[in-house]
Amino acid sequence: MKIGLLWYDDDPKRDLAEKVGRAARRYQQKFGTPANTCYVHPSALSKTRQVGPVRIAPLPTVLRHHFWIGQEETR
Repeated sequence: MKIGLLWYDDDPKRDLAEKVGRAARRYQQKFGTPANTCYVHPSALSKTRQVGPVRIAPLPTVLRHHFWIGQEETR
């Protein structure tokens, strides 16, 4: 991903799907195009691996409570 949005959400009342959904809506507002991938810290990953069109993937370099969301380039 070359361009993305780094989203922070540490609210314990929200589940992973809701956090990713909020980040995806903000990405759409800011860039005018939908996100398709969201990288999260491996400890945040649950059984949820997809939220709508957004694939959720672990990435150890993403800090806890942060969400790196954007469009993954396809080859």
